[in-house]
Amino acid sequence: MRRATHSRPSSRRVGVALLAFFCVPAIPALSQNLLHNADAMDQVKLLPGDAAVLEMEEVKKDLPCVVTPVKPVMGFDLRFHSGYEISIPLKELASNGQTVTVVFSVTPASAKDSPRYFSQKFTVPELPDDAGGKTLLEGGFDVGEGSYHVRWLMRDHLERICSSNWDISATLTGRDQEMKMTIAPTAVEPSNPDFFTPESPVARKPDGDPLKVKVLINYAPQVSAAAAMAPVDESALVSILRTIAREPRIMKFSIVAFNLNEQRVVYRADNLDQINFPDLGKQLSSVKLGMVDYKHLSDPHSPTDFLTHLVHDELAGDPADAVIFAGPKAFLDQPVPMDSLKDIGAIVYPVFYMNYMMVPPGGSWSDDSTPWRDAIGTVVKRLRGYEYTITRPRDLWTSWTDIMNHISKMKLASTAGASPH
Repeated sequence: MRRATHSRPSSRRVGVALLAFFCVPAIPALSQNLLHNADAMDQVKLLPGDAAVLEMEEVKKDLPCVVTPVKPVMGFDLRFHSGYEISIPLKELASNGQTVTVVFSVTPASAKDSPRYFSQKFTVPELPDDAGGKTLLEGGFDVGEGSYHVRWLMRDHLERICSSNWDISATLTGRDQEMKMTIAPTAVEPSNPDFFTPESPVARKPDGDPLKVKVLINYAPQVSAAAAMAPVDESALVSILRTIAREPRIMKFSIVAFNLNEQRVVYRADNLDQINFPDLGKQLSSVKLGMVDYKHLSDPHSPTDFLTHLVHDELAGDPADAVIFAGPKAFLDQPVPMDSLKDIGAIVYPVFYMNYMMVPPGGSWSDDSTPWRDAIGTVVKRLRGYEYTITRPRDLWTSWTDIMNHISKMKLASTAGASPH
């Protein structure tokens, strides 16, 4: 939960999924529900009053609030994320455990008779009648390319209503039009706050020599001292992994998730037919960001030693058709000694580094997000590998296309060289 603020938050948060929650004091948000569609056999179950407000598109302020639409933004998961931001005085919510309900519909312009209805409830904790300041509510939904009309209302236990309506448009422009979105045009779906939901089965291509890849993902935030993963960081890293998991030419996966700050391997799974995202997410939840063991702090070479052993063990071990590093830039006080890489310098498979580094608003760089080559990038360069900087969704799309071209060419060359004349 964020602390209460009077300033409007940056829309950069929307890069992944808009979650609905209040600022401090904490007001728990219950799960978002997608109600029955208007064109389904079961009719939408709305209260008569709610249905009338939405149908007539009345703008009501019985419950004082300010709702601000959020323009659709494409996330690293290749879906457009849209939603709303609501500011409401705390004194308007003062009571003992009341519930605030949000109901809204999203209708594609190309299917005006097929609105999608959503509802969400928020339980308000006990607040004094003279509570000052305001609190912030956010909610969201995902859409495919297209134009939409949103009708929205919020209702409290006194049946007071705040309502509004607006139009949004989600459009792919320029080179983004080449990308294959993970949501269909004019589709409307609930935002999913769980990044580690199971991946849908992929129709693999078993013809010929199957591809096997090993992925080493540094599960860490862009700002190394952060105490928690920002949603946009977590989404970017998981989206990189899902992009790899969805490649039909890859038949086997080995996954190693580690955290340089804790200097430990958090998750390992070999020879998978499919990446188990729920299991991965469960293990990654044990990472304690912002905390470093005292023994590691007392030894400045400790992070370098960890990365050195990790690279040596994983690249000199079970062979693969490619090894892919992924994660934010990782700067160490001491670089990995090049001598330690001599015995793995003759590897015959390609090595890649998918380096996630979002450019902040205004294009400036923080101390932890500089454009310089980091420790992992230096290792990959020494191994004559390829590094890709991913700052926006299109970078993920183009980098993966290039990586698969390299892997396919190397595999074809090695297969041809091994064939008898």
